[in-house]
Amino acid sequence: MKVLVAFALLFTTSIAFGQTLKFKIKGQKDTTVNLVRYYGKRLYYADTAELKNGTVVFDGSKQKPGILALFLPDQKMLEFIYNDEDVTIEADYPDLMGTAHVKKSDENKVFSAYIKYINSQRAMANQLVEQRKGFAPNSTEYKSLTEEINQKTENVVAYQNDIVINHWDKFVSRIVKMSMDIVIPDAPLDETGAPLDSNFKFLYFRKHYFDNIDLQDERLVRTPIYHNKLENYFSKNMMVQHWDTVLQYAFDLCDQLNPKNELFQYTVSWITSSYEKSKIMGMDKVFVMMGDRYYCPRDADGNSLASWMTAEKLKTLCEKVETQKNLVMGATAPNISLRDTSDVTWKDFYSLDSEYKILYFWDPNCGHCKKITPKLQVLYERKFRERNVEIFAVGKAIGDEFEKWKTYIKNNNLEFINVAVTDNLFKAATEDARQFIPRYTTLEALNYQQTYDIYATPKVFVLDRANKIIAKSLSVSQLEDLIDRLQGKSDVEKIYPPEDVPEDEQMH
Repeated sequence: MKVLVAFALLFTTSIAFGQTLKFKIKGQKDTTVNLVRYYGKRLYYADTAELKNGTVVFDGSKQKPGILALFLPDQKMLEFIYNDEDVTIEADYPDLMGTAHVKKSDENKVFSAYIKYINSQRAMANQLVEQRKGFAPNSTEYKSLTEEINQKTENVVAYQNDIVINHWDKFVSRIVKMSMDIVIPDAPLDETGAPLDSNFKFLYFRKHYFDNIDLQDERLVRTPIYHNKLENYFSKNMMVQHWDTVLQYAFDLCDQLNPKNELFQYTVSWITSSYEKSKIMGMDKVFVMMGDRYYCPRDADGNSLASWMTAEKLKTLCEKVETQKNLVMGATAPNISLRDTSDVTWKDFYSLDSEYKILYFWDPNCGHCKKITPKLQVLYERKFRERNVEIFAVGKAIGDEFEKWKTYIKNNNLEFINVAVTDNLFKAATEDARQFIPRYTTLEALNYQQTYDIYATPKVFVLDRANKIIAKSLSVSQLEDLIDRLQGKSDVEKIYPPEDVPEDEQMH
């Protein structure tokens, strides 16, 4: 009976502690220390323990494989790889990484030696670079130092390749390979020996950018390297910052990932949120179409690929996506047919045969609108009207705002098209909208605030002749400049130069 009890206790203990993460830090006084983990580029607290007599132990079974670090109170860190094995590392304070001695962990014996080698080669290369600054580029000394620097780089690449080949079964090999640039072949040549494509190297690099990354290995997202690679890939250094270009490469990457692992979650989430927050006009299309492709569709069981989202947040996101799908660059703007100031005549912008149409939403009580609307009239009178550019303005005119709307139009001599859901129309449509739909208008037009996501005014969209959205969220000066450029009149005098228009006069 005693033997059985002893065996049970031993079995329970081994399960409870799992893999042991043990650190001995020479020169560090007793204190509370933390275990931190990477998720993308950010560090998160993973565990806390007491370091006593220079030693601290954590339970590794609580952690997922990736790069973790022992984090001391003065922010000194000892990074290491955790991959479901016991880890024992000794180091001297304060140079934890430089003095690290791995007593137990096959992964970290390779990783620690690699980090030390990389740092030593980098230090020597930096010294050579500094020395080289003292010589002319065409001097013998300069060329000799350059050769030495290149040799250091070659040494590092050879060291990395050795790890990848000889430790292919370890996680450290995946991390090292991910940090390596791909090898670019020589460009194909024509019969004269000249490159067939001057952009061959760049295009090859971009096409094969992720070749060194195992896109099915979710452990890689728990290192800072994957995020850095991802961020660089979508930067202006790698692709034109145009919404359709970004979407092309985003879809191509995300479609290669396993929807059930964290690499998919991180990549999709990062791209979607990054472009949702972008200040560049039109980049919201990336957010919308990512949502439409990876968040909102449901499988046969009603589940979304975005399994990490709560039901409430997913509902909110998809409602936004559904509205914004019709308002992104290149989308055909939903038509609006409403009454003008006569409260009798219906007008819509699909009927306009204008080269460009400016769809403008405003409110006679809005302070910014009062600054911007008269300026639009000046542009219309002096430039747009004679150049077949129409302004279709949708105002707010329910209740006592109807008279304010008409009065403002009259007092400011607004000659472009002005329509609104007038007070009479609002009341009649509330009783029975079928008397107007579809003979005069649509439900989307009557509910234009929801259709066009009008949460603030003023708001502007620029449409082409086919009513496709080609610009939005512009200031008056940006609007003038855009129309001038579109019509080949960039050199004409500006009525509202950029420096003359306050920043707060942006039309959302």
